[in-house]
Formats: sequence, structure tokens, C-alpha cells
Amino acid sequence: MSSELWQNVPLAPPDSIFKLTAAYKADSYDKKVNLGVGAYRDDNDKPWVLPVVRKVEEIILNTPALDHEYLPITGLPEFTVAAAKLILGPDSRAIAEGRVTTVQTISGTGANHLGALFLSRFYQWTGDKKEVYLSDPTWGKYDPSGYTPFRSDPSIEANHPAIFNNVGIAPLYYPYYDPKTLGLNFDGFLSSLKSAPSGSVFLIHACAHNPTGVDPTRDQWNAIAEIMLEKGHYGFFDCAYQGFASGDLDNDAWAVRFFVEQGVNMLVCQSFAKNAGLYGERVGALHIVSPSKEAAERVKSQLSVLQRSEISNPPSYGARIVTLILNDAALFEDWKRDISTMAGRIIDMRKELFKILTEELHTPGNWDHIVNQIGMFSFTGITPEQSKALTEKAHIYLTVNGRISMTGLNRNNIRYFATSLDAAVRGTL
Repeated sequence: MSSELWQNVPLAPPDSIFKLTAAYKADSYDKKVNLGVGAYRDDNDKPWVLPVVRKVEEIILNTPALDHEYLPITGLPEFTVAAAKLILGPDSRAIAEGRVTTVQTISGTGANHLGALFLSRFYQWTGDKKEVYLSDPTWGKYDPSGYTPFRSDPSIEANHPAIFNNVGIAPLYYPYYDPKTLGLNFDGFLSSLKSAPSGSVFLIHACAHNPTGVDPTRDQWNAIAEIMLEKGHYGFFDCAYQGFASGDLDNDAWAVRFFVEQGVNMLVCQSFAKNAGLYGERVGALHIVSPSKEAAERVKSQLSVLQRSEISNPPSYGARIVTLILNDAALFEDWKRDISTMAGRIIDMRKELFKILTEELHTPGNWDHIVNQIGMFSFTGITPEQSKALTEKAHIYLTVNGRISMTGLNRNNIRYFATSLDAAVRGTL
């Protein structure tokens, strides 16, 4: 009987990104390029430990008073306070009024999950359905057929919809990326905000939208906030790239801070994986902004219960690293320089790729979106067939929807990629 216990468990498809990485590693071609990786690489295509992190690790190593006891359920207090000020601003009125509840999480994924679980339990949903609006596309949504929404195909799963599905919240989709303009479908976005039932939950990428690299302008953010206030919508902000997008921590937090100032009901998921290079340490936070201090205390009590039943206590090492960086003026300046280095290299790769395609190769089509998009990822606008050709014939590994990670490009491979892309577009690869 025991040998047949799991016979009806379906075999799940492998994660598309990890599958892509495995194929890249198994490839022996000397010019192979991995443009699927979601982690920063330096100009030699190597993982980069931030110098400020190395410095802080030495401080921790030489602090004998530190122990390995459990952290509080809601996390390292010095970390949660500093993390909230980083994303909401040091002069945040919401923080000063005690209306912000912050819980340390297992990076951004954990923040998304805990936030979704909290809403599932306590949000005042419209009607008898629990639904969340996600951008089309969103984090992890890689549809082999191109840009057609995959909601009718449950075999194509992704992180954002999976997280909400797992807590009983059904994902819906609002128009976001326009493949015709390779930019934001702003009218479609606003139309969804207006037509959604009052009090709907909208998941919004705070900056460096994943996977498109397309963000609203500040004027567009203002229009989005106005409608959300009019309709009483709830903002579920996901911020994985503060500072990493533009190189400026305050600039990348602008939308979040603006929405808080305007009084939009919201929460924020925060990650330090990218901007501190702490991918494996899983350092993150969930911030819920409440209308009053008393409400914030009730929220914290319930988040503590949920956290206790899932991870009990968050890990300390990564949180200690971030805390030291955020609370020491000199280390904070070092960190900002490191962030600027990472963001600057990505921006330089965008400029160089654009230059080669337009000025040297005269590749057919308009490539302005390469420099107009921001952050780690770029939607190139090429077809699934062209993407497959790049992988199968040029050993360039990218997702079939044409999304590339700009961190995978460097001075040693960018010309090879550009010429291969040019050939793929021309149909001569």
C-alpha cells in the first residue's frame, strides 16, 4: 500500500529559469551567454560580493558579544526600524505616527507570501470572492506563446500568481505591457483600475518592473494613485530593486512614498537580495500601513501569529549585515557607492547594446526601448521563434518571450550577443 501512496501526484514541470540555467551550465560552447540569470554579475560574468558587505562581515566576525539566539518573531528590531525608514523615508509621517507595522521576512518572496496570507485572512473583500489584480506580465510569468495572458492555462505557473493561489486568492490580470510600443499600456492599466470593483487589491511593482523593465512616469503614478483613492483600492507594492534600478535609493522609492503620502491603503514587500547582493541570506521585510496606531498594533498581533506558525523566527545573519549598513553613516555611503556601481554597469550595457544595434549594425526595427527600460531586465521585443534561434544556434540562453537579464551582458560578450540578435532579427542566424 505504501508503495502506491503518491501514485496520483502529478509530475510538476521544472521552473523555467532554473531549467534555463541548468541548460547553460551543461553547454560546453566557449561563447555561450546566460541572459536568464536574475542575479548581478560583474564585468567578468562573476558573482559580486559588495565591498561594504565584506567590510560588515569582518565587523560581525570580530564582535564576540553576538550570539546565535532566536530573534523575536517579527524580526531584529533594529533591522525592521531601519528597513521601514529606507523604503518609506526617514521623515515618513506614517512611521512617526506609529501607523506602520514591519515584520522581517524571508526576502521578498516571504514578504509577498506573508502579505498575501494576511490579506486572505483579514482583508474586507468585495463580495464573496478573494481576488488580486496582477500586471500582465508579472514576476515569473513566462508564456511560451508570447504575450497572451496564460490564465486559461494552469500549467504555466509563476511566482506572483502561485503565491496568491496558495493562500486562496485568485489572480486576475490588468494590462501593463504593450508589445506594439514595447512600453506601458497606460490606458489599459487605468481602465482596469476604473472598472474593477471598489476596494479591489492591485499588486504593483514599485520600480524596475519584472520582467519588462517598464515603469510609469511620475505623472502616470499620480494618475494611478488618484483612481486608487477614488475607488478605495488596496495597493500591494512589491519592491525588489530599490536603488538597484536607477542607482538612487530615494528615486526608486518615490512611488511608494508618494502613495503613502496620498493616503492610499497599502502594504510594501521589500527585498535586500539585489541591492545588497544578499541573495542567499533571504533578507526582506513586509510593511503594512494602517490608518491608526491602534490598528497597526492589531495588525502586528496577527502577523506575529501567522509568522510563528510558518517560520517561527526569521534568520539573523543577513539582517545584521543590513542593519549595520543602514545605521552607520560611513557604511551607508559605501553601500550607495556599491549600488551605483551595479546600476551604472547595467545602464552602460544598455547604452552599448543600443549603440551597436543602431549605429553599427543598423538592426531592423526601433531599439529605443533598450535604453528607455530600467533595471535588471529588458523585454527585447523579439519573437519566440527568434528567441529560440538565439538559444539553439548561438548558445545564448534567454526566456522564449524575449526577456533578457542585462546583468548577463559584459564587455566580453555584448558584441557577440548584438551580432547574434541582429542575425536573428534578419532571419539569417
